[in-house]
Amino acid sequence: MHNEKVASNRFLVSKIVEAIKFCGTFELALRGHDESENSENPGIFQGLINYTAEIDKTLKDHLERATVFKGTSKEIQNDLLDCIFEVYQEIVSAEIDNAEFLGIMADETTDVSSKLQTVLIFRYCKDGKPVERFWEFFKSEQQTAEVLSNLILKALEPLVAKNPNKLIAQSYDGAAVMSGKQSGVQARIKEKYPVAHFVHCYAHQLNLIMSQASSQNNDVRLFFGNLSEIPAFFSNSCQRVAFLDRIVKRKIPRSVPTRWNFKSRTVNVVFEYKEELIECMEEIEESPGVNVSTKTQAGAIRRLLQEKSFVFWLTFFHYVMPHVDIFFNELQRRLIDSVQIGKCLKKFKESISNIRNEKLYDILNEAKALQVTETKRRKLNEDTWRASAIEVCDVIINVAEDRFAYTDQLNAANLFICERFELYDRSFPDDYFKRTIESYPMLEKNRLKTELTLLYSSAEYRTFSSCAVLLSFIIDSNLQEVFTETIKLLNILVTMPMTTVEAERNFSSLKRIKTFLRSTMSQDRLNALACLSIEQKLIRSIPDFNEKVIDKFALKKDRRIDLVFKRK
Repeated sequence: MHNEKVASNRFLVSKIVEAIKFCGTFELALRGHDESENSENPGIFQGLINYTAEIDKTLKDHLERATVFKGTSKEIQNDLLDCIFEVYQEIVSAEIDNAEFLGIMADETTDVSSKLQTVLIFRYCKDGKPVERFWEFFKSEQQTAEVLSNLILKALEPLVAKNPNKLIAQSYDGAAVMSGKQSGVQARIKEKYPVAHFVHCYAHQLNLIMSQASSQNNDVRLFFGNLSEIPAFFSNSCQRVAFLDRIVKRKIPRSVPTRWNFKSRTVNVVFEYKEELIECMEEIEESPGVNVSTKTQAGAIRRLLQEKSFVFWLTFFHYVMPHVDIFFNELQRRLIDSVQIGKCLKKFKESISNIRNEKLYDILNEAKALQVTETKRRKLNEDTWRASAIEVCDVIINVAEDRFAYTDQLNAANLFICERFELYDRSFPDDYFKRTIESYPMLEKNRLKTELTLLYSSAEYRTFSSCAVLLSFIIDSNLQEVFTETIKLLNILVTMPMTTVEAERNFSSLKRIKTFLRSTMSQDRLNALACLSIEQKLIRSIPDFNEKVIDKFALKKDRRIDLVFKRK
């Protein structure tokens, strides 16, 4: 009789857990303005419970008759959210225990309540494939290397303390507080975990490359400065936007200083709708209901869009931007590894070189064709434009080569570039091999060299596009015992995070979860709701997740409801 009552109670609590999971998954506020029975705005959670009760008689009877434990109070919500997050972290901890190596990513942002939030993400291999898991948002009062490294080390301690060599990589942006060689976060963590090599996020590096290329030449700096004025003109005026919507029928995206892909969108939209924008500015100038200041700015932008130098650089960067966007999108993929980045970099440099050597003449002719009128400004020599464009291309190629070069621990990626396997078969890459062993002393040197020699000699391994694909093939072919050290090195390369893009995705979730109306949310509640949103796929894949949450909920404190079965 007791166990039947427990089963019924657990069913009811499971329905409540499902309502919480639904709100968390879709980043909805659980609580409303007034959660009383007669409230017209009880909140989404209470609304879900009431809706479920309408189609589930058992839950409806419970809600109507319960006098001790109803299960819908904010205290119960918080307890269940705590249990959900604890169960989630236990699942991730178990996955990390089964993984051979671990990489970490971290980044900081300011939330809606102006509090500094640092997100920690773990990357490891599961069944031969890399996965990235959200771990936690940390709230820190100071943005110092000491504070941030202590927070990260505290989270790492129970996971890798028994095996310091398990942590093989850490990836952050290029800020001094994170990447400083002497006292940055990466240096402090490497003191305790000696093979936790630092990787500067490659997506951030691409932004730095393009920023450096756009600042080398005064004409280019002037072009991007003028370009930013166009979206700024429409940013805070409904009257101007009305003209834009009626004539251009397209929003002008604003550029962001730290995100080059936003500048790319601005370039492409202005290029594609240049004629419509000129028409829009002319109509604003001629409209009697527009003030003088707006007319003056509209006239300046119209003349800018007709100016020869601006049109040339707009056309030039319209050709360059698609290749930057393709490379940036590749860097944003979760499963990308160092070998794939090398191949993407090669294609990117080839594309920019092609523009430099083959396309500039066509770009000049296209810019001439797009020019509306001859301006009175000083006529610039086309040779000057061509020389400046070549300089920009050279800076992009050379800086990309320098920033994306495989150094130290990343030299290991050179051992698995399949296009070179035939060459390696004739002449073993001793230099790359030596540096790899220096970076990862846990590898068995002689056995690894024997395995790599066998790998290079076989033609069937010369067609794989990445370390992850090669690793999956070896595992699927049951060759783990043949390539034990090779698998270990492939695991290292696949585990190594090359970008912190996942942190940016987590920050997007943070902005949707912690909003202006929920700015006082506690850190525990934030983390629980964040894991429900960010890791919803993992949580849905665990069939007994609710049962584990209820078990923990029952043991958290003395409940006025029976939730624990008695053994017969």
